[in-house]
Amino acid sequence: MTIAPRPATSAAPARYTAPAIVLHWLLALGIVGAFGVGLYMTGLSMSPTRLKLYNWHKWAGVTILALSALRLLWRLGHRPPADVPMPAWQAAAAHAAHVGLYLLFFAVPLIGWAYSSAAGYPIVWFGVWPLPDFVPVDKALAEAIKPWHARSAWLMALLVLLHVAGALKHQLIDRDGLINRMRLGGTSGGRA
Repeated sequence: MTIAPRPATSAAPARYTAPAIVLHWLLALGIVGAFGVGLYMTGLSMSPTRLKLYNWHKWAGVTILALSALRLLWRLGHRPPADVPMPAWQAAAAHAAHVGLYLLFFAVPLIGWAYSSAAGYPIVWFGVWPLPDFVPVDKALAEAIKPWHARSAWLMALLVLLHVAGALKHQLIDRDGLINRMRLGGTSGGRA
């Protein structure tokens, strides 16, 4: 039994604005990079390389936090393009995943920052700007916070994978052009 794919829709969905698209892809690169560095560095023995990677990981986290704030501010001032028609459960799942991602864009770096502060390792963004510690140095608190940073990062990785899977489903199975709303290049006819 062969299942024929749905025909591609003729009307292209409206696109997000160029700033929204750029922020989306910068966040995507930053999150994947920070997650990869985080996985790699934790398996290293104490060395100058491990310390350097921890700094890079912290810098990436603060950058993700800043980009997330910019993306949220942009989003609050610009409506997204109209949704592509889809079943209600898919729209609800997509909305829930996006809300979860936005929450984790802030939670993961803030939990990491709290862990770093409690452990007594201040963050100096790009080795230039010292950031304030927002929890006191407390080794017991650091040990309590540390697993939450890892858990929230894994949860974000899962949601990112679900987000990518949903986008690929729309591209390869539904063929509804949804993925083109966030594609780099082209003209931006959207509003968010």
